[in-house]
Amino acid sequence: MESNVMAGGGAAEPKSVDAGRGLAWWTEGWALFTKNAGMWIVMGLIFMVILIVLAFIPIIGAFASCLLMPVFTASWMMAAQKLEGGGTLEAGDLFAAFKGERVTPLVIVGALFVAVVVVITIVVFVLGAGGMMGMLMGGARRSAGGLMAGIGMGLFAVLIALVLGMLASMAVWFAPGLVALRGVAPVDAMRLSFSASLKNVVPFILWAVIYFVAAIVASIPLGLGWIVLGPLLLLTLYTSYKDIFGA
Repeated sequence: MESNVMAGGGAAEPKSVDAGRGLAWWTEGWALFTKNAGMWIVMGLIFMVILIVLAFIPIIGAFASCLLMPVFTASWMMAAQKLEGGGTLEAGDLFAAFKGERVTPLVIVGALFVAVVVVITIVVFVLGAGGMMGMLMGGARRSAGGLMAGIGMGLFAVLIALVLGMLASMAVWFAPGLVALRGVAPVDAMRLSFSASLKNVVPFILWAVIYFVAAIVASIPLGLGWIVLGPLLLLTLYTSYKDIFGA
């Protein structure tokens, strides 16, 4: 499939790839990881410490984590591109996207994601509250029908949360790479990311199955496997991005 370069930026339209590429994203990510496993692990541990520290700051910490996550993700992808091009990986590469003009549009991506999450939370809360009222009223009236309707509404709220959360994730998966590596505007980057994810649902399903199995294995030895799986997971963002949008 031929790529069309957008007039307003450096991003090509996403292409569809074979289902088996969902596995290739992991194997290619592993190849990048083994080029300098020690430094990837060091960067991953630093990143984890930063997230833990932010988590201890009430409200502001969680908000800051969401805003800065695309910046850190973009830095990781820039580091992967650097290593792949023959450069030397350094701990400071974790903060590469904080330099220059990249940081502001990346923070905007984070802010847009926060806004979407807030909307999703409100929708789910309203549906969940309706389900809770149905359960309470059904119980008060000793009505099995009302109770079941309330439970059904609650389950529907959970389903809606999962679906909307997945759609939101599709919009931000490739966005940091598009902003940092191609200079695409935040809204366009999220649109392209969603389009790319939608075009490649099948390979992403395979990717998700592998992730699910790997997450279980990584969690067994006191979660120590995440020291490797965490950095590798972030590298699959780069390998999938490169596969669908090009280097």
